[in-house]
Amino acid sequence: MTQPIQVPGSDRRRAVPAATYRLQVHAGFPLQDAADVAGYLADLGVTHAYSSPLLRSAEGSSHGYDTVDHAHIDEARGGQLGFARFVAALHEQGLGLVLDLVPNHMGVEDPSAAPWWWDVLQHGQASAHAAAFDIDWEFGSGKVRIPVLGSGDDVDELEVVDGELRYYGNRFPLAPGTEGGTPQEVHARQHYELIDWRRADTDLNYRRFFAINTLAGLRVEDPAVFDATHELVLRLVHDGAVDGLRIDHPDGLADPKGYLDCLAEASGGRWTVVEKILEPGEDLPESWATAGTTGYDALAEVDEVLIDPAGEPAFTALDTELAGRPVDYAQLVHDCKREVTDGMLGSEVARLVRVIGELPGVDVAQQTEALAELLATFPVYRSYLPDGREHLDATVTAVRDRRPDLVAAVDAVHSVLSAAGSEAATRFEQTSGPVMAKGVEDSAYYRWARFVALNEVGGDPARFGSTVAEFHAAQQRRAERHPESMTTLSTHDTKRSEDVRARLAVLAEIPGDWAQLVRGWLARHPLADRSLAHLVWQNLVGAWPLSRERAHAYVEKAAREAGTSTTWTDPVQEFEEQLHALVDAAYDDPMTNAEIDAFVTRIAPLGWSNSLAQKLLQLTMPGVPDVYQGTELWDHSLVDPDNRRPVDYALRRKLLAALDAGEMPGIDETGAAKLLVVSRTLRARRDHPEWFTGYEPVAVTGSAADHVVAYDRGGVVVVATRRPAGLAAEGWGDTALQLSNGAWRDLLTGGRAVSDAAGIAVDLLLTRLPVALLVRA
Repeated sequence: MTQPIQVPGSDRRRAVPAATYRLQVHAGFPLQDAADVAGYLADLGVTHAYSSPLLRSAEGSSHGYDTVDHAHIDEARGGQLGFARFVAALHEQGLGLVLDLVPNHMGVEDPSAAPWWWDVLQHGQASAHAAAFDIDWEFGSGKVRIPVLGSGDDVDELEVVDGELRYYGNRFPLAPGTEGGTPQEVHARQHYELIDWRRADTDLNYRRFFAINTLAGLRVEDPAVFDATHELVLRLVHDGAVDGLRIDHPDGLADPKGYLDCLAEASGGRWTVVEKILEPGEDLPESWATAGTTGYDALAEVDEVLIDPAGEPAFTALDTELAGRPVDYAQLVHDCKREVTDGMLGSEVARLVRVIGELPGVDVAQQTEALAELLATFPVYRSYLPDGREHLDATVTAVRDRRPDLVAAVDAVHSVLSAAGSEAATRFEQTSGPVMAKGVEDSAYYRWARFVALNEVGGDPARFGSTVAEFHAAQQRRAERHPESMTTLSTHDTKRSEDVRARLAVLAEIPGDWAQLVRGWLARHPLADRSLAHLVWQNLVGAWPLSRERAHAYVEKAAREAGTSTTWTDPVQEFEEQLHALVDAAYDDPMTNAEIDAFVTRIAPLGWSNSLAQKLLQLTMPGVPDVYQGTELWDHSLVDPDNRRPVDYALRRKLLAALDAGEMPGIDETGAAKLLVVSRTLRARRDHPEWFTGYEPVAVTGSAADHVVAYDRGGVVVVATRRPAGLAAEGWGDTALQLSNGAWRDLLTGGRAVSDAAGIAVDLLLTRLPVALLVRA
């Protein structure tokens, strides 16, 4: 049993954070390093550090989402002592800690490192931990199927060494009394069966996280499993070391509501948010014991209000030209999801069929097809019966209309899936989320390259921008329903960072110029997959300048995720060589390189304007804002692992000290202007929470009124510029904020303005920055 971690208390920490700062803790940035930045985080203005998972994880894990042992802080990240020092450093600065938890699954890549999994493999259904994992023992003939072999013939490569079964570097236990004979004979006597990795798509008999074979699903709905996997974390909560919780992938749980109820009771109602992806227009179930989501819904709202819908026709025309036909995004999503149900998640669909069993008048093939169609048509990640019943009913109606041949099968399946709490209903709910995530986030988002700034987790690529009125309505709803939900712009899982998206948003204002460039690059550097080429060019420009190595890593991942010309499981060498040659051309072809440099030089200042606007909106909108590590300066990162690179905190400390000494930054490559916006806004939230208790739109009048988003949070007035390219051509003219008469002060620049009968002239207010944060002078 580990000893209680002793940390000094602090009465400055709050029940609900004013703002958080996400830290990715790993062997390269351990807990001691995290402790060393506590002072900087306090100076920045957050109230809580927000850490990636810290429990013992698989060896070499850079993210921590592969927990192997819930009873210990991960030694590679600093262990118990490092954690104590980290929390002590936070408390010395008056900061709290929000901890990321992974209740849905456990890392099992190395069974010898995962005590529970090792015991299950050794003792089978007699193991004390057999009930902890979601295993279909009957389908495996009493064995766990482990897809690790290179081929079925590789059983010949098995060895028995030191009382273990070995397959190259893989170690597996021997059940008591099974020694003796050839390695193949020993293997046949175990409680597990090592199989060809390709059979995972069809023959697996344990629930996974998505399609990752090395992450085995946990049955946390079992009270004993809940208690065992949460004992350490809850002790840290009650000892005062952990102040809030972030729950990873609640959609994988058998009973998310029940889990959150248990957690709230056990934690004393600590502030808790869930990594729940909401589709546009979808709400969290009202019955959940949570403050809200981790903020992808907020991210989409901020992104959309800064994108010019007028650019949609030109981008659609270019996409149609490159694809050779109009792209029906809804159909693309359906088809991508069917690839998932018929491929990598085929084992999960097959298990659903087994759970449902025989249906009168419906054969197995029809039942399988009906389930696959329902999963591919499901409009949200998951329903939570009895909540969300309308999603299931609407999906059934849609499939019946589209597939008359499946009406009987769909109706029969529908009646089974409607029974809330039944095993069939629960497994369908647990499967629809992975199908959505793999089919949309990890496939369709890489195939539809119309405008990749919109291809973000929680967004809708078919929705090309929004109005200021729609943004205000969304924030008023957020203030009413989930005022303590987290908001974000970048995470460890976003497809591209906030500043890449902000720069790409400029393209929606100048689509003709962009199309001309793309056509020239495609002519000069052809690629058979022209849509993928368009995706590559957008991301290169969005992240430019980036190293050649980063660019190559990104395009290879993007192409394999798209799966149209090459794949992870079957890489097409000739195509990938052409793809890498395209990347090299961006650096080595003089004309192409010069065009990229000139274009980025032109749009970068407009992108900076968007970056400052979106950051101020996110930091001031209703909710608890999170700053992802390093994004207080410009950060032009792409998808992981690019967005998990080291952060230069020495530079950030230096720039913040200069700001605090009175230096007023320009809007330039240093990113100090963004640091100014972040630090001044976070400090205002921390020091004056009463300023952020309401939400009212502020009227804007004049010729450029549509280029402003403005609202009053109850003590501060937020002003942000949108669509800066169009504004540069038109100018502010007579545009004015309609504020009550009197003097106002900008917390960002220190500037003062007076509102009279005509309001405050925006051109005078936004002379130094494209954003302002006003309080009564």
